[in-house]
Amino acid sequence: MALILPVKGVSPTIGQNCWLAPNATVVGDVTMGKDCTVWFNAVVRGDVNSIIIGDRVNIQDGAVIHCTYQKTKTILGNYVSIAHNAVVHGCTIEDKVLVGMGAIIMDGAVIGSESIIAAGAIVTQNTIVPPRTIYAGNPAKFLKNITPELEEVFMRTANNYVMYAGWFKDENPEK
Repeated sequence: MALILPVKGVSPTIGQNCWLAPNATVVGDVTMGKDCTVWFNAVVRGDVNSIIIGDRVNIQDGAVIHCTYQKTKTILGNYVSIAHNAVVHGCTIEDKVLVGMGAIIMDGAVIGSESIIAAGAIVTQNTIVPPRTIYAGNPAKFLKNITPELEEVFMRTANNYVMYAGWFKDENPEK
């Protein structure tokens, strides 16, 4: 069973139909919408500030979601996919965003709706990523606009992770 802990008397609020891997960690001032998934070894740590997570958000294996004490909370919109080993820290990610594997998003950054942060990208402090763009590199810079061919990736990825969680629920109905 996932590690879910209060911090300073504040416990996480987990929405309906969410699935947390047995070794996922969710602590403190975390509010999670419905149909979210937190995968193996992922950490959502709302100990020093709040973390607000929308609906159908997937936080994949090894990802870390954190915030900054007395400074920046973390907000994730709806249909956000945080890929394996990404670090999301004290920033705002709007709806329908894909954060690639190993990417880092720092304090004060704002990632616009329907954007992609490429694998390994580092979005530095206070960077504003416009909606419908792809940012890549270190530091992350504009690569190109979202094309019509890429528009379906946001919903497909978010919906697939709800489906994948269902496989674990089907195999382990008591969890």
